[in-house]
Amino acid sequence: MIGKLKQNLLVACLVISSVTVFYLGRHAMECHHRFEERSQPGGILPLSALGGSMRTTLRTGQNLSTPFVYNKDMPLIFIGGVPRSGTTLMRAMLDAHPEVRCGEETRVIPRILAMKQMWSRSGREKMRLDEAGVTDEVLDAAMQAFLLEIIVKHGEPANFLCNKDPFALKSLSYLAKIFPRAKFVLMIRDGRASVHSMISRKVTIAGFDLGSYRDCLTKWNRAIETMYTQCLEASDKCLPMHYEQLVLHPEKWMRTLLKFLDIPWNDAVLHHEELIGKAGGVSLSKVERSTDQVIKPVNVEALSKWVGKIPADVVRDMAVVAPMLSRLGYDPHANPPNYGQPDPKVLDNTRRVFKGEFQLPDFLKEQSQIQKSAERPHPS
Repeated sequence: MIGKLKQNLLVACLVISSVTVFYLGRHAMECHHRFEERSQPGGILPLSALGGSMRTTLRTGQNLSTPFVYNKDMPLIFIGGVPRSGTTLMRAMLDAHPEVRCGEETRVIPRILAMKQMWSRSGREKMRLDEAGVTDEVLDAAMQAFLLEIIVKHGEPANFLCNKDPFALKSLSYLAKIFPRAKFVLMIRDGRASVHSMISRKVTIAGFDLGSYRDCLTKWNRAIETMYTQCLEASDKCLPMHYEQLVLHPEKWMRTLLKFLDIPWNDAVLHHEELIGKAGGVSLSKVERSTDQVIKPVNVEALSKWVGKIPADVVRDMAVVAPMLSRLGYDPHANPPNYGQPDPKVLDNTRRVFKGEFQLPDFLKEQSQIQKSAERPHPS
């Protein structure tokens, strides 16, 4: 009797499962047909077709009863560089522009790009994928769709969407291939300053030994060489931006950048600190390590903090340990270096910073102990 009952229950479960699978399959096909019907000519995908809500974007004032559309040919902006090189400041300044939205680091984008790179480098893995019909064309289409969904949907719509994940630019050439209208901003900073910032602020980065200046400078050299080489190869699409010159002369270099990106000038990019946490302004993460710095206006407080902090043997071998310093225009033997003189407004900002006028707002202090203790390494 019990055996019969179990058998009947199993049959019932099988029937219910079959009906459910059939229903879901039919529903998925209906969604697919609706999606194709609502897609715009040329493959432009409406946000609403993928579940996006109709709303008015605070940045552009565009009424999204006309769906916000996006595809691989839109003018995306990618900001990258070695961590602690000013990537967060750059994205905050761009975020202040009413037509641009960057937002916080996604962290998943450099990881999925690194995975794709690993598949391509392994001859055996590529052969297996090709045999399975997972060709480069299939993977490229999948990467385009995945990256677009992340970039578009992790923030509000804007005329220009931007991504800031520092190590994503290790795959700059590939990104330029799958997003033909994308442009790239490579943030470059004196490697000694970047490494000192990593070590002193305990910013964990996969593969970097924070107990060794020599190791971190070696890894910095390797990473920036990879990104800089690709930037030069795509010179019409990539603008190298020196952090030191950006903070010394922000208006000059932001005007250069916006012209390069074909974005109209707006004074708001020089006052990002006034738009933090405001609707349509600059959204900051409670857990990113640069947040407590970019709440301040552009200033020179951090330019030479590394001087006198690097071990003598590393200073002695600097030209050999980090040859990219010279290639990027830095004197490996200058301690302290002469980066130049700041604009008067930057000097005034710096005086205000030293007076303590800019403190972390309460809404950015609400970081749980779990987040503090479970901080993960920066994706490499």
